[in-house]
Amino acid sequence: MPDPATSNLTRTPESLADWLALIERLHPRSIELGLERVRAVAQRMQLALPGIVITVAGTNGKGSTCAMLESILRSAGYRVCLYTSPHLVQFNERARIDGVDAGDAALIEALEAVERARGETSLTYFEFTTLAILWLFARSEPDVTILEVGLGGRLDAVNLIDADCAIVTCIDIDHVDFLGGTREKIGWEKAHVYRTGRPAICSDPVPPQSLIDHAREIDADLWLFGRDFNYSGDRQQWSYGGRALRRAGFAYPALRGANQLLNAAGVLAALEALRERLPVPQQAIRQGFATVELPGRFQSLPGQPAIVLDVAHNPHAAAHLAENLDNMGFHPQTWAVFGAMGDKDIVAMIRALGDRIDHWLLTDLPGPRAARAHELVARLSECGISAGPKHLVECHPSPREALASATGRADPSDRIIVFGSFLTVADVLESRRRSARTH
Repeated sequence: MPDPATSNLTRTPESLADWLALIERLHPRSIELGLERVRAVAQRMQLALPGIVITVAGTNGKGSTCAMLESILRSAGYRVCLYTSPHLVQFNERARIDGVDAGDAALIEALEAVERARGETSLTYFEFTTLAILWLFARSEPDVTILEVGLGGRLDAVNLIDADCAIVTCIDIDHVDFLGGTREKIGWEKAHVYRTGRPAICSDPVPPQSLIDHAREIDADLWLFGRDFNYSGDRQQWSYGGRALRRAGFAYPALRGANQLLNAAGVLAALEALRERLPVPQQAIRQGFATVELPGRFQSLPGQPAIVLDVAHNPHAAAHLAENLDNMGFHPQTWAVFGAMGDKDIVAMIRALGDRIDHWLLTDLPGPRAARAHELVARLSECGISAGPKHLVECHPSPREALASATGRADPSDRIIVFGSFLTVADVLESRRRSARTH
């Protein structure tokens, strides 16, 4: 007799890896936006999150915003659950409970709960795992749950939950097949994480009118950067100014990058909007900003040559990466380990960084969406970049092999940039972790 908990699966999974491999094949499409399926299963599971829920959407800056919120709220003594995606090295990274990644056994129990409830309803990998993590969080009884939207907002499985406060970070062109090809269309999709009468934060300095219009239509409490909150700073410290609060004398957040004050200001706006229900002292904010960590966001690895990991995977993020590189100081040569998804605007990404990079080490990535290294060579050529006496362009089967090639050739005073996709950075981080375990 098959186990009723897994009767819809071809066999009973034994490990977390087993489960993830099986549910990846359950639905005919890897991405299919819509809330009907996921809502039906959630109702059968009687899903309800205790405490306060903060949802974070946006093209870039979501991960940093979530990490800063988690760090500050935990510094203030709150029990915090954090859901992010995608993961870098291990799936467990997507579900953090009180600062610790969920264990395999807890995640398997949550996946089993979804399987029992879904019946004949087909779920995508993201829908299935989102429901599992929400179920796990509900049982963990957090004070605050932070949910990062996977794609868009309106039809993303995370939007199943009515957030007490929603943040939209920067908005730019990405995922055009699903969200549309203009900032107005994309802004409208993301604005649907807002709820009537509840704080709706937008930290984009130039928000699409569609986002403003939707917030007004549903009568959300819209907080706009530059109107309702702002920041100012010098080389040593920065200050936040909101509707009723001013917080001054902060050291810069531990997350590096020129755009992090925008994200930090959005975080403080959300905390100001929630201050009656979620009081946070100034010292907790200082400590949270000082200790926040987020792998793969302009992350510097120790040693020489300098190695910087950045999950910049669209033109907007590549432009921020270029700005951050300009602030690094002088390096004689810059080597790029670059792998990207084929559905991204690769030419625009290259153009954002092209004149800052001397050598391109292009890499294959796993999966059908990934661009092959030889395709990246063609995109470089479109930008007028080709191999020559002073410029290297070569292909590698994996990011770790491309990085090994760059490290072996670079001068100690050079720098190496690993970017283009979460998968590019993940392969390098995983190889370093394995190397550290064997030494």
